[in-house]
Amino acid sequence: MLRLPYRPPYDWQAILAFLSRRTIPGLERIDGEGYHRIFRLGGALGRVTVRHAPDENALWASIRLSSREALPEVDARLRRLFDLEADPVAIGRKLSRDTTLAPLVAHRPGLRVPGGWDPFEVAVRAILGQQVSVDAATRLAGRLVERLGEHVAGQEDAGLDRLFPAPERFTFDEIRALGMPGARATALVRLASAYLEQPRLFERRASLEESVAHLCALPGIGEWTAHYIAMRGLRESDAFLPRDVALQRALAEQGRRPTPRELLARAEAWRPWRAYAVLHLWHADAATMAAKPEQERGDATLA
Repeated sequence: MLRLPYRPPYDWQAILAFLSRRTIPGLERIDGEGYHRIFRLGGALGRVTVRHAPDENALWASIRLSSREALPEVDARLRRLFDLEADPVAIGRKLSRDTTLAPLVAHRPGLRVPGGWDPFEVAVRAILGQQVSVDAATRLAGRLVERLGEHVAGQEDAGLDRLFPAPERFTFDEIRALGMPGARATALVRLASAYLEQPRLFERRASLEESVAHLCALPGIGEWTAHYIAMRGLRESDAFLPRDVALQRALAEQGRRPTPRELLARAEAWRPWRAYAVLHLWHADAATMAAKPEQERGDATLA
């Protein structure tokens, strides 16, 4: 068992809800006990279950590993996935200066930015989600894992039997067979090829701007996708998505949505915690949209 402490408060239900909508069958599972996943790190095969211990201000991870040498890396990945290094009090103090964000922070003072198990996985899923809803992106990711992911025997009791595909498994014909548009299939193949050629492709650069520019140089990755990868895959706390439909919707006044330029100007006051503002606004928008009849919900975004 591995104890993973955090600074309270911690909104465990919010992070589980976020991950639950994006759960890939066979690879991961969320139930009343917590978050479950199988993985391979180097030569080590593993399985992890993460539960919340609110009385201890910690998460507890039950880990099975074929090699204990991978344990430090598992610890690091879990801390990134569940955003355990955040200081919610400092973040909330800064964001609460905005009149729109203040009640959202008060409602969810322990909100975190969910990370990803692996930045390559985050990048693939971000590309899969371009121009489609969260649910559609998750279905595509599920088909990708089912078709290209390595089958793992002996985990059937947990409902986990597939690993996320290794980059060398990404070929144009295989991706196109999923029903992907040619341009997006090409982007995924080139992303995988770039990662194979540059193992440090997803390391953080000296600044957010450098990280985003580096990602945008890859085919098929624009500014929105790059910031999404930076936010969830690189743990960039100041990543921001001014063209995101849900953000624009959440900050609309008298029926008028702010422009990307106006959003950027307003968000200057939220630095260096703009990614946390994104999560607060996504949650607010999701609650508003859920209260509307389905025919009135309008456009969707990968949030």
